[in-house]
Amino acid sequence: MKFRALQENLRKTLWGRIDEGQLTGLRLAEETGFKQAHISNFLNRKRGLSVEGMDKVLSVQRLSVLDLLDHREINKRASIVPPSNDEFENVFLVEGAVAARQTIIMRMKVKDILKYKRSFLRKLRTDMEGDRERWERFVVIRADGREGMSMYPRLLPGATVLIDRHYNSLKPYRKGESNMYAVTKNGSCTVKYVEMAGNHLVLRPHNQSYPVEVMSLEADKKPYDYLVGRVCHVGVET
Repeated sequence: MKFRALQENLRKTLWGRIDEGQLTGLRLAEETGFKQAHISNFLNRKRGLSVEGMDKVLSVQRLSVLDLLDHREINKRASIVPPSNDEFENVFLVEGAVAARQTIIMRMKVKDILKYKRSFLRKLRTDMEGDRERWERFVVIRADGREGMSMYPRLLPGATVLIDRHYNSLKPYRKGESNMYAVTKNGSCTVKYVEMAGNHLVLRPHNQSYPVEVMSLEADKKPYDYLVGRVCHVGVET
């Protein structure tokens, strides 16, 4: 993709955030150190940005160049194994930070490849909020000791946790049951039950000997920005 096309996709992304009330031209100018007229001219296609200027905008908006590319093209080029031709789907095992942040999982971030039945994955319902269309849908993380025990017995240390990143709403998946979510915390993931209380996310463990955690929403963030996805399968080795 040409640099000009990347800049145009960046404009569209920024205008989308402005239209949703998440951003203003003035705030973007303050965050990047550019004059407001400079940002205005870029947004209105009167001028472009240098490579350094574009990098600064991407950085303050927590975007990467990958976010500006056609996700279908990325999937085609970034594929590390051919699609399964049998009844199973390949899903990547990654670190929590990768699951929380990376729209498309790149080769160097994959720790292992696990297989799940296609019929099972296709039955799972989505409920997306925000811009999740471009996110690779399923990823797997492994629960560490503390995370595993905080959700015991629904989770155990070392368990594989399948996350549906296309389900990032707080609506119950099944009536009368609480969803488990992978939640962005300190740049990585924590697995908890989640509910809203005013302007805070309440993260509840299943194991009552562990504390309830409360996270304040940042001024420009919505609850769905913190939800990596719904936990839809837990695997425990025996």
